[in-house]
Amino acid sequence: MLKDLLSPKGVRELLQRHGLFADKRLGQNFLVSEAHLRRIVEAAKPFTGPVYEVGPGLGVLTRALAEAGAQVTAIEKDLRLRPLLEETLKGLPVTLVFADALEFPWEGVPEGSLLVANLPYNIATPLITRLLQSGRFARLVFLVQKEVAERMVARPNTPAYGLLSLRVAYHAQAEKLFDLPPGAFFPPPKVQSSLVRLTPKKVPNDPKLFRLLEAAFAKRRKTLKNALSAAGYPKEKVEEALRSLGLPPEVRAEALDLGQFQRLREALYTRV
Repeated sequence: MLKDLLSPKGVRELLQRHGLFADKRLGQNFLVSEAHLRRIVEAAKPFTGPVYEVGPGLGVLTRALAEAGAQVTAIEKDLRLRPLLEETLKGLPVTLVFADALEFPWEGVPEGSLLVANLPYNIATPLITRLLQSGRFARLVFLVQKEVAERMVARPNTPAYGLLSLRVAYHAQAEKLFDLPPGAFFPPPKVQSSLVRLTPKKVPNDPKLFRLLEAAFAKRRKTLKNALSAAGYPKEKVEEALRSLGLPPEVRAEALDLGQFQRLREALYTRV
């Protein structure tokens, strides 16, 4: 069964037999590269906890994970795929849940769970943010658009660096493992994809820090001082905090790393 799903011809025939098509609105680009599939499964090991998959599509990754020994719960939004998935996953110990992943109660999954998924591009950023904030995951391994992956692992003073980079850095150790060409999927997307692995840290959520970060990057062309002042932080307090950190008044948000933003947060909130 798995071999039949790992070719554009096989996917096309399966979809036609069920009267289905890939829905662009749901970001459906099905993985058809066996070599990349095997590398994704290896990157996710060891399966030290239950595995959650978002957007199983035709069940290719789901099958590979289950056959490798993972206890998989697959969450799919597209109800059209129910009979197809029941066929492709028949006989495997997989739990199918038809729900919107953005509304799923992630805070209630077992601590130490894993995410392994080919994520729909349109929900990747808000979903990963939610999963990191939940504090329930030991490891997240997922495919996203290459541009998003680069933002997740970006360093200060690079074009990709921003709020997402800092959110990921606060919550996890991040690695971009490898890129996948459009031809690894059917239908092929117009962009490259990348596999990312996040290993979460045990850190509390910090709303004040992220309020500061959101304000800092809301107006990237402005200096950090002006961006924070525009967001309602007292200008004099911002200037004093920057001086206390040894930062020049013309510094921009993209020049600061996570540690500097954390010290800036302390300087601002102990003085406000």
